[in-house]
Amino acid sequence: MKKQLKSQLLGTSLLILLGCGLITSQETKDGWETMFNGNDLNGWTTKVHHYEVGDNYADTFRAEDNMVKVRYDKYEGEFNNRYAHLYYDKPFSDFHLTMQYRFVGELYRGAPDYTILNSGVMFHSQDPKTMLKEQDWPISVEIQFLAGVEEGIERPTGNMCSPGTDVVYEGKIDPRHCIKSTSDTYYGDQWVTAELVVYHDSLVKHIINGKTVLEYTKPQIGGGVAKGYDPKMKKDGKLLTEGFIALQSEGQPIDFRTIKIRNLKGCTDPMASNFKAYYQVSDKEACTY
Repeated sequence: MKKQLKSQLLGTSLLILLGCGLITSQETKDGWETMFNGNDLNGWTTKVHHYEVGDNYADTFRAEDNMVKVRYDKYEGEFNNRYAHLYYDKPFSDFHLTMQYRFVGELYRGAPDYTILNSGVMFHSQDPKTMLKEQDWPISVEIQFLAGVEEGIERPTGNMCSPGTDVVYEGKIDPRHCIKSTSDTYYGDQWVTAELVVYHDSLVKHIINGKTVLEYTKPQIGGGVAKGYDPKMKKDGKLLTEGFIALQSEGQPIDFRTIKIRNLKGCTDPMASNFKAYYQVSDKEACTY
């Protein structure tokens, strides 16, 4: 009876903690970690162009209906390049990220035309705490999300864009800011499943609705596009082995849900007590026996 009561109390305590937003992530037995608790943005940090780190201007990012929503109904005046990013507070090196997204509503007035039905997720990003107030884009790599604007005109999603970075594509550094994927074009407000598999500074895979649509290697600092950064943060040629993950806001309302990540680096020795079959990158120092 005492054991049953203790178990009930522990379960109740866990529910209270979850309800208060004190627990921001949970890891399942197969290694998947829920990044968004469904209730609030605890564990995430906002950076909006023209504002200080942590200032979620006009409630741009919202936790509603078990989703992270990007909205602009509280904005005033023109868009004024108020690009924004919501950063998960934990950096990753080798990982498998998955989420669903859908575009909703209308582009905010004054936002650039290219941002219509356009958003994405940044990864291997610099820490938002290192970004200056007037820095527009983080030095990072992006899996770009697009939707079709006009029926019959292809507009693939899951592309690669590179603010302040370069990647090696088809054997050489590609000078393009964005590289198109081979995905289908998705129209309307349908949910699309996007996955990202990253092996430190080696291979990167973009996956849309279960299909690998783009692969490249050696993400590194370089290129242009990003402006207003601290020069100390942009060391061209430096390979990006890890960094932060951020949801993007560019003027187009969008919803994100079921945001999960699995760390792929750890002990790969079956003899170790902390061996996990899903680890794909060996970290011998992490092994315990």
